[in-house]
Amino acid sequence: MRLDGFSAAQRAHVVRAKSGYNAFVPPPLPPAVELSHALARRLSSADRALGELAGMARTIANPALLSQTMMRREAVLSSRIEGTRSSLSDLVLFEVERPTGAASDDAREVFNYLAALDHLIAPGRRFPVSLPLLKEAHALLFDGVRGASTATPGDFRRSQNWIGASGSLLADAAYVPPPPEQMWSALDAFEKYLHADHELPPLLTLAAVHYQFEAIHPFLDGNGRIGRLLVILLLVEWGILPAPVLDVSAYIEPRRDRYYDGLLKVSTQGDWPTWFAFFLEIVEEQARDAVRRAARLQALRDDYRARVATVGSSGLLGLLVDEVFRVPGLTIGRAQEVLGVTHRTAALNIEKLVKAGVLVELAGHARPRLFIASGILDVLDGAGAD
Repeated sequence: MRLDGFSAAQRAHVVRAKSGYNAFVPPPLPPAVELSHALARRLSSADRALGELAGMARTIANPALLSQTMMRREAVLSSRIEGTRSSLSDLVLFEVERPTGAASDDAREVFNYLAALDHLIAPGRRFPVSLPLLKEAHALLFDGVRGASTATPGDFRRSQNWIGASGSLLADAAYVPPPPEQMWSALDAFEKYLHADHELPPLLTLAAVHYQFEAIHPFLDGNGRIGRLLVILLLVEWGILPAPVLDVSAYIEPRRDRYYDGLLKVSTQGDWPTWFAFFLEIVEEQARDAVRRAARLQALRDDYRARVATVGSSGLLGLLVDEVFRVPGLTIGRAQEVLGVTHRTAALNIEKLVKAGVLVELAGHARPRLFIASGILDVLDGAGAD
């Protein structure tokens, strides 16, 4: 790592590792940052947008369905930031079929992101917000996927990693995080800060925590995804949101250069204000988008339930409507499990949903027959919600 990109003040945090390379050890949080008028206005706007989203999530009929739907979008886009090529449709197909083989590797990585998130926010989890909890999430993230053998799932690194262009080495890397011998003290300070009384406003604390985790880079792989999962977790853990409904990666993914550059400049220049401003921009814009998208999803659910109410059936169709808001794809076998009925009864109920326009059968799909809730996918896949 070259030092010419670091300001004089930040060079004080560059260390010479035992093997003779330069590495950066981020100073403990919190940073000493004055809140400018512009940043205060940005913070106020982000707080308002997040408050509106929290209000909607608390008042809708079934907030769990909303969070499950929105987090599928988050899982796809957070994984895409790291180079995974999988769509919402690919994820749905994987969830319904659970295929094996190289063709499903990308979808499995996205599915694992959801599994890690579910574990992080589970009421009965073993650990509080802590390093052991993040290690458990990391193990789930790499369960059964390519690269798992080199990522040491569930363990912090014991060797040096670095960030740079493909083929770069330690000497010319854009960023080298703390050497293993200094990483542990940095992680200890990081964990203590998570549970300390915070002087910064909550959203700025969250921005600082996300930066610090990425700067320490404690895993050999998967740091970006775990770092973004940590943001979602803390929004819920700190009571800012009642459920995980903010898909931050949807805003980051098309702006990944700004995202990476913002993180790097905190390390090289101590430029916290620019990073804080961008993080607040992420929160505000994505909270507003989530409110619009959530309203459309709620309206769609109400519409679907109204349609099936006219079909003339018991409450079985309503249960299936809720199921496709959880996973927007369905097989007859899955419908049978959800409803606790025979295969024939499940098939008849799915056909009713097809006639009502809730489901469409995926043409040319090998058995089992697969039905997709295309209306839900359209809301999630859209570039923006009106």
